[in-house]
Amino acid sequence: MRTPKPDYIAILQTLTENRVEFIVVGAVAAAVQGATISTFDLDMVHSRKPQNIQRLLKALEVLDAHYRTPGGEHLRPARSHLESEGHQLLTTRAGQLDLLGVIGSGRGYDELLPLAIEHEVAGVKVRMLSLEAVIKTKEETGRDKDKAMLPVLRRTLEEKKKLGK
Repeated sequence: MRTPKPDYIAILQTLTENRVEFIVVGAVAAAVQGATISTFDLDMVHSRKPQNIQRLLKALEVLDAHYRTPGGEHLRPARSHLESEGHQLLTTRAGQLDLLGVIGSGRGYDELLPLAIEHEVAGVKVRMLSLEAVIKTKEETGRDKDKAMLPVLRRTLEEKKKLGK
């Protein structure tokens, strides 16, 4: 199975057009805020409220989302999957999308909302974790790949503070 070329803007547009409540987290949030890092997927935490899950399911259908597992092209996320705290690792027609119920020390959408900032990306207004919050969640997670990213994220934050941003 071939992975589609990432078009994160198309994913963000589809989600916002369907009024999905979500927060962009991880490497994409950090990169938009100036960190010189790359990633192969778009990570986000979504609201697990019933109305939002319904809107998210509709958006995922438009994106032709399915699981990124062998044979996963036939497995679509269901309501019960999206209501859980787990991670849904998906491929869409616009690239890889990771839907996360919680991140870091178990914080979900409602707990992350005060740590989010609104940012315009190619004309699409989205919520994303502040760079400080991305660093904190990477520290809490403690995975090797997250630890490797921390020096770049911290340096970016230092530079932004020096520039008064």
